[in-house]
Amino acid sequence: MTDFIASENPPNQPPVLIVAGPTASGKSALAMQLAERLGGIIINADSMQVYRELRVVTARPTAEDEARVPHRLFGVLPAAERCSVGRWLAMATDEIQAARAAGFVPIVTGGTGMYLKMLTDGLAPVPEVPADIHADAGTLYDDIGSEAFVRRLAELDPKGAAKLPPGDRQRLIRAYGVAKSTGRPLGDWQADQPPGPAVDGEIRCILINPGREVLYAACDARFGRMLADGALDEVRALATQNLPGGLPAMRALGVPDLLAHIRGEVTLDQAADRARQATRNFAKRQMTWFRNQMTPRLVLQDAAAGGAAMRVIDYWRSQPPDR
Repeated sequence: MTDFIASENPPNQPPVLIVAGPTASGKSALAMQLAERLGGIIINADSMQVYRELRVVTARPTAEDEARVPHRLFGVLPAAERCSVGRWLAMATDEIQAARAAGFVPIVTGGTGMYLKMLTDGLAPVPEVPADIHADAGTLYDDIGSEAFVRRLAELDPKGAAKLPPGDRQRLIRAYGVAKSTGRPLGDWQADQPPGPAVDGEIRCILINPGREVLYAACDARFGRMLADGALDEVRALATQNLPGGLPAMRALGVPDLLAHIRGEVTLDQAADRARQATRNFAKRQMTWFRNQMTPRLVLQDAAAGGAAMRVIDYWRSQPPDR
């Protein structure tokens, strides 16, 4: 598909193709189709699919999928570790460069919007928050509640506290941790952000944006398949590690609900209902984020329809290179 990858890039440096969208929107299937047609390598941009122990509950590609097309950054970290935006970006840029050097099209796919935004816009040089401060911030948030935590953050970072909603636990904890550990608000660090993407050359972004009813039905169906594929046993094995509840892997969609069932607090049906609701809520937040934070060149409503990959390829055949 040389007419697809032809661009302003130097030889052997094809454009980076991003396939973004909310959970259960069909990103993985479309990325697979594109990789097979273009000679691509799929690079993970999902903050939970990086964890080794969570293949089923995070809907990671199957071993069969990984045998069909090269996959990178899936299941590369233990659940006991924490994958930050900066850590992911460093790994992803290495994989993009390696793919290009080998003549493959890098296809970055996932629903973690901040990962994708930092790939396209660049990452501010924010120091890593020490693990103990991050853990203390998470405990504080859980102990005093979201509203009180925002007030506590306002003492360190008034602008950050004013911008973030109380329910945005992850970003509130990060803002608190940065201010606490560096003595400088996160916004000040971000003001130092270098302009431009994290990699050279073209980055072409596709957004999958299905209708809400279709997406919610897909979310519900997907969790049913996860249970059938062994999600409960997977989470039961995770529980044997006795990991702190504040670790990202322990907060993956479905994990807290299935852990509650394992502890005997809810029935399996109740846990499944909670997980489905949490997944729908998460998908809604993702759609809002992508709508407000990203400007894709191409939007697809139905990535599962036959010929979706060829529609993408035909679209870029007709477009001038991105600048």
